[in-house]
Formats: sequence, C-alpha cells, structure tokens
Amino acid sequence: MTNEHDTGFSAPARATPPWTDEAPTALLVLADGTVIEGQGAGAAGSAVGEVCFNTAMTGYQEILTDPSYAGQIITFTFPHIGNVGANTEDIETSNLAASSGVKGCVLRTKITPPSNWRAAQDFDAWLKARGIIAVTGIDTRALTALIRENGMQNAVIAHAPDGVFDLDALKREAAAWGGMVGLDLAKDVTCGQSYTWDETSWQWGKGFGRQDAPRFHVVAMDFGLKRNILRELAAAGCKITVVPATTSAEAVLARKPDGVFVSNGPGDPAATGVYAVPEIKKIVESGVPTFGICLGHQMLGIALGGITEKMHQGHHGANHPVKDYATAKVEITSMNHGFAVARESLPGTVEETHVSLFDGSNAGLKLKDKPVFSVQYHPEASPGPQDSHYLFTRFVELMEARKDS
Repeated sequence: MTNEHDTGFSAPARATPPWTDEAPTALLVLADGTVIEGQGAGAAGSAVGEVCFNTAMTGYQEILTDPSYAGQIITFTFPHIGNVGANTEDIETSNLAASSGVKGCVLRTKITPPSNWRAAQDFDAWLKARGIIAVTGIDTRALTALIRENGMQNAVIAHAPDGVFDLDALKREAAAWGGMVGLDLAKDVTCGQSYTWDETSWQWGKGFGRQDAPRFHVVAMDFGLKRNILRELAAAGCKITVVPATTSAEAVLARKPDGVFVSNGPGDPAATGVYAVPEIKKIVESGVPTFGICLGHQMLGIALGGITEKMHQGHHGANHPVKDYATAKVEITSMNHGFAVARESLPGTVEETHVSLFDGSNAGLKLKDKPVFSVQYHPEASPGPQDSHYLFTRFVELMEARKDS
C-alpha cells in the first residue's frame, strides 16, 4: 500500500507489515489517521508524542536515555536494535530520579537475545523496566520517508499483548495532541536539587575515573543533562556543580564559578526560555565564560536577541557534518533537535561559528565582545564520533584567559 510519495503508507490508512502473518499487538497511530501495525515489545500501554527518526547505527541505549528526547517516539533507521542488550554504564540521563522522558521506539526487526560481553540485561526486559513502549516489525524506511516528506508526526504508540485496542480513542488522542511547540519539558527531566560531579570519561581497561585535582569550577544548568557531558567537563579539569533548570542567575553566580555550562534538553526553547532566558542574560552580562549546547544553544540565541523556529524533520543522528568557520574544518557530529536558531534574527554583536552541511541551518554562535559561545550539536558524542571534543578545550581556554586577566 503506497501513496503518491511512495512512503509505503497512505493516510488515512491501515498498514500491516507484508512480511508477517502475526496478529498485531502494537500500533503506531498518526494524527492524520494512519494506523501502522506491528508486534509489541517493552512496556504495555499507550503514550502520545512526536515521531522522529534517528540514523545512528550504534548507541540505542544512550539515545533512549537522552533527556533531549523527552516527548518523542524514536524511529530507528538501523534495523537491528537490541542485539547487544543493555547495561548500567550506558545510561545517559543524569537524573536517576526521573526517566529520560522518551515516549517509545519504533523498530524494524524483533528484538533478539543479547550477544555482547557487556550485556547485563535483555533489551526487551530493559524497556519494560523503564516503562518504554516499543513496536517492532515496522517498515522504518517507509516511515522515515514519510517524515522527510511531511515532517515529524504527532502520534500515539500503543502496545496491548492481547491485541485489543480502542482504535477510535487512539486516533482521537493522536489528533488532539498539540505537539512540541510551546512545551516546556525541561522541568520534567531536570534535577530536583544541586549536586557535584567528578567522574571522568571511560577508558579501556580502567573504566570511569575521578577528577581529584580540578583547576576550574563549572556550574552546569541542568535542562536535561547527559552524563557524558559531565564526564568530558571533569576530564578537562573541572569540578562541576549541577543546578536545577529554574536556578536564578544570582544563585549560579553566588557559587563563584569559573564558567557556566548551559545544557541540552527537550521541548520548545521559547517555552523553557520564559524563565531561563532572563537568567541566562544576567549570566552573560556578568562576563563569566559561558558554553551552551543544544537547548542551551537555542536559549542562548534567544538571550542574545535572536529567535528560534520549529524544523521540518529535525536533526537526529550521529553522522551530521558541520563546518567550523574558525578552522574551516568539517566535523561529523551527533545531533538531536527539532528547533533551530534563525540566523537572520541574530544581531550584529553575535557571530555565527558553525553551520550544518546537511541543510545550512545554524549550528553555532559566539558573542563578539564576551567569552560566550554555543553549538547546536552534542560535543560529548554519546553515541557518535569524537570530532567535537575540542569544544571542551575551548571552554577551558576561555576560563584560563579570564583567570589570567
């Protein structure tokens, strides 16, 4: 069953995978009425969210625990998800008191038993334990083509082991959900109170280390922090104090940081920015070196006078080429965002530093007269290439320069 764009699904339609005779135990119901049938895995139940696709070939556990995916249903374009199982070291959410916020995942093939020396748990059992709904047996290439053509879709993902669904209710729920615009999701994934961090990055044969001789103190504003961001900062010589998303600039600066890190996170930056942007402005005005990524980059862009806009299909994957204007080098980056800073909205005091070579969207900026910079992507790269680790060094150099002056 195809439509004029040859996506494999027509809307409204009911699409059953042609390669199986099994009765469906899971559905993906799009807001336009399209019903995509498959086999359930993970938790039973239903959840509403925005469907995106991720092109990474590795790191599914890190992706599913990245708080930036809160409110989303992830379609994995790589077919074999779950084959290396799950473990306790690859969890990325730094707030263990809350889930990552991901609503579900869509998979091409059924989950197989794990085959990896690091596996501590079967992936299906891990999904159940974290309350994540999965649907398998889906033509993810067709679904990805649909998203590329029509944009990220609002949908309900549902898993009923007995195969019984209230389809009309699921369609109404999918159609009624308002989408990501206007949603402040950072408050759902941020930490409940401040804490310190000194764990450094993983090394073969040694595991994770400890930073016992830090040269700098960084306050990290948690809008959905990932553990490997904190580890990279610690490895660069920093002691980190993590503070909740709603922390005031006065409280941040009272800790006398050498630098401030504005983290990644989910949702609409304009919505989270209602309370965060005024505080970010005060931090920028203080002259303390400031480094933002992802949601932090977007809110920094707003704080500096720009605006953000919803993207058609977003950027989600570990193979995104970005050009650094300062060095003219191209780096392959990890990205996960559905909003972007509109470069034409940035004032003359702001310089664009990086650009996406996929679609030309803004991927970095800096303030010309203060030690403030940010990038749209995830330099900690978990999962993904390590081309962008130099950005943590840039941040350290700004803190060194300020100390020397």
